[in-house]
Amino acid sequence: MEHETAVEDIETEIEDAILGGEAAAIQRIRGVGAVLDDAFRVPGTEMRFGLDPVVSALPVAGDWTMALISLYVVAEAINLGVPRHVLARMVLNIGIDATIGSVPVLGTLFDAGWKANRRNVELVEEHVDADV
Repeated sequence: MEHETAVEDIETEIEDAILGGEAAAIQRIRGVGAVLDDAFRVPGTEMRFGLDPVVSALPVAGDWTMALISLYVVAEAINLGVPRHVLARMVLNIGIDATIGSVPVLGTLFDAGWKANRRNVELVEEHVDADV
Protein backbone atom coordinates (compact mmCIF):
# COMPACT_ATOMS: atom_id res chain seq x y z
CA MET A 1 0.00 0.00 0.00
CA GLU A 2 2.83 2.41 0.86
CA HIS A 3 4.50 1.64 -2.46
CA GLU A 4 1.32 2.59 -4.36
CA THR A 5 1.09 5.88 -2.46
CA ALA A 6 4.75 6.65 -3.18
CA VAL A 7 4.24 5.93 -6.88
CA GLU A 8 1.16 8.20 -6.94
CA ASP A 9 3.16 10.96 -5.21
CA ILE A 10 5.93 10.69 -7.81
CA GLU A 11 3.37 10.73 -10.64
CA THR A 12 1.79 13.87 -9.16
CA GLU A 13 5.20 15.57 -8.90
CA ILE A 14 5.94 14.72 -12.54
CA GLU A 15 2.52 16.06 -13.59
CA ASP A 16 3.17 19.26 -11.64
CA ALA A 17 6.54 19.71 -13.34
CA ILE A 18 5.05 19.12 -16.80
CA LEU A 19 1.87 21.11 -16.28
CA GLY A 20 3.41 24.00 -14.35
CA GLY A 21 1.27 23.40 -11.30
CA GLU A 22 -2.05 22.75 -13.05
CA ALA A 23 -2.28 19.26 -11.57
CA ALA A 24 -1.67 20.63 -8.07
CA ALA A 25 -4.35 23.29 -8.57
CA ILE A 26 -6.82 20.66 -9.77
CA GLN A 27 -6.03 18.52 -6.72
CA ARG A 28 -6.64 21.52 -4.43
CA ILE A 29 -10.01 22.39 -5.95
CA ARG A 30 -11.06 18.73 -5.94
CA GLY A 31 -10.28 18.68 -2.22
CA VAL A 32 -12.25 21.85 -1.54
CA GLY A 33 -15.15 20.61 -3.65
CA ALA A 34 -15.19 17.28 -1.82
CA VAL A 35 -15.15 18.88 1.63
CA LEU A 36 -17.89 21.34 0.73
CA ASP A 37 -20.17 18.96 -1.21
CA ASP A 38 -19.31 15.29 -0.56
CA ALA A 39 -17.42 14.86 2.73
CA PHE A 40 -20.03 12.77 4.51
CA ARG A 41 -22.26 9.86 3.53
CA VAL A 42 -25.75 9.29 4.89
CA PRO A 43 -25.48 5.86 6.55
CA GLY A 44 -27.09 3.05 4.59
CA THR A 45 -27.32 5.15 1.40
CA GLU A 46 -25.12 6.40 -1.39
CA MET A 47 -26.21 9.99 -0.63
CA ARG A 48 -23.34 12.32 0.20
CA PHE A 49 -23.23 15.86 1.56
CA GLY A 50 -20.52 18.23 2.70
CA LEU A 51 -20.02 21.24 4.90
CA ASP A 52 -22.02 23.48 2.56
CA PRO A 53 -25.50 22.30 3.62
CA VAL A 54 -24.37 21.92 7.24
CA VAL A 55 -23.11 25.51 7.56
CA SER A 56 -25.94 26.73 5.35
CA ALA A 57 -28.38 25.61 8.05
CA LEU A 58 -27.55 29.00 9.60
CA PRO A 59 -30.07 31.23 7.84
CA VAL A 60 -28.62 33.60 5.22
CA ALA A 61 -25.21 34.10 6.91
CA GLY A 62 -24.31 30.43 6.49
CA ASP A 63 -25.15 30.44 2.79
CA TRP A 64 -23.23 33.60 2.02
CA THR A 65 -20.25 32.46 4.09
CA MET A 66 -20.16 29.23 2.10
CA ALA A 67 -20.52 31.22 -1.12
CA LEU A 68 -17.40 33.21 -0.23
CA ILE A 69 -15.50 30.00 0.48
CA SER A 70 -16.77 28.55 -2.82
CA LEU A 71 -15.18 31.47 -4.64
CA TYR A 72 -11.80 29.82 -3.93
CA VAL A 73 -12.52 27.40 -6.78
CA VAL A 74 -13.26 30.38 -9.04
CA ALA A 75 -9.97 32.03 -8.00
CA GLU A 76 -8.05 28.87 -8.90
CA ALA A 77 -9.93 28.75 -12.21
CA ILE A 78 -8.82 32.31 -12.95
CA ASN A 79 -5.20 31.30 -12.25
CA LEU A 80 -5.61 28.34 -14.60
CA GLY A 81 -6.81 30.62 -17.39
CA VAL A 82 -10.39 29.38 -17.55
CA PRO A 83 -12.38 31.49 -20.05
CA ARG A 84 -14.65 34.24 -18.77
CA HIS A 85 -17.86 32.57 -19.93
CA VAL A 86 -16.98 29.49 -17.84
CA LEU A 87 -16.09 31.71 -14.86
CA ALA A 88 -19.47 33.42 -15.23
CA ARG A 89 -21.20 30.03 -15.18
CA MET A 90 -19.25 29.09 -12.05
CA VAL A 91 -20.27 32.30 -10.27
CA LEU A 92 -23.88 31.67 -11.36
CA ASN A 93 -23.73 28.18 -9.80
CA ILE A 94 -22.54 29.71 -6.53
CA GLY A 95 -25.19 32.45 -6.69
CA ILE A 96 -27.98 29.93 -7.24
CA ASP A 97 -26.65 27.84 -4.36
CA ALA A 98 -26.52 30.81 -1.99
CA THR A 99 -29.82 32.36 -3.04
CA ILE A 100 -32.03 29.28 -3.04
CA GLY A 101 -30.05 27.86 -0.13
CA SER A 102 -31.10 30.86 1.96
CA VAL A 103 -34.68 29.56 2.11
CA PRO A 104 -35.13 27.97 5.56
CA VAL A 105 -35.19 24.15 5.63
CA LEU A 106 -35.87 23.63 1.90
CA GLY A 107 -32.76 25.63 1.08
CA THR A 108 -30.61 23.29 3.14
CA LEU A 109 -32.03 20.32 1.26
CA PHE A 110 -31.39 22.15 -2.01
CA ASP A 111 -27.77 22.77 -0.93
CA ALA A 112 -27.28 19.06 -0.33
CA GLY A 113 -28.47 18.26 -3.86
CA TRP A 114 -27.24 21.17 -5.99
CA LYS A 115 -23.51 20.70 -5.25
CA ALA A 116 -22.28 23.92 -6.88
CA ASN A 117 -18.68 23.21 -5.93
CA ARG A 118 -18.64 19.81 -7.60
CA ARG A 119 -20.20 21.37 -10.72
CA ASN A 120 -17.54 24.08 -10.70
CA VAL A 121 -14.68 21.61 -10.27
CA GLU A 122 -16.03 19.67 -13.25
CA LEU A 123 -16.16 22.87 -15.33
CA VAL A 124 -12.51 23.62 -14.50
CA GLU A 125 -11.47 20.03 -15.26
CA GLU A 126 -13.19 20.19 -18.65
CA HIS A 127 -11.26 23.34 -19.51
CA VAL A 128 -7.89 22.04 -18.31
CA ASP A 129 -8.44 18.66 -20.03
CA ALA A 130 -9.11 20.52 -23.29
CA ASP A 131 -5.77 22.33 -23.00
CA VAL A 132 -3.58 19.40 -21.92
